[in-house]
Amino acid sequence: MPKDKINVRVSNKDGQLGFVFTRGGLRQGSGRKGIGVTKKVSLTLSEELWDNIENYRTEHRLSRSEALRNIIESYYAK
Repeated sequence: MPKDKINVRVSNKDGQLGFVFTRGGLRQGSGRKGIGVTKKVSLTLSEELWDNIENYRTEHRLSRSEALRNIIESYYAK
């Protein structure tokens, strides 16, 4: 793609840089919708629990975050 077809601009949200092509571009409300608040967490578990989580996520084809979210949500849904 030629250089003159791409611009880098600051979006209206959080001052993040975004790539703008000749069509489309940064639009209010576009993109993937958030599902909640992201917080970084360090978690220490036994090797057995990590293996259980890894087996669960592999079996259900989930990312580690999705697997942990499902486990936590199912616990609090009781």
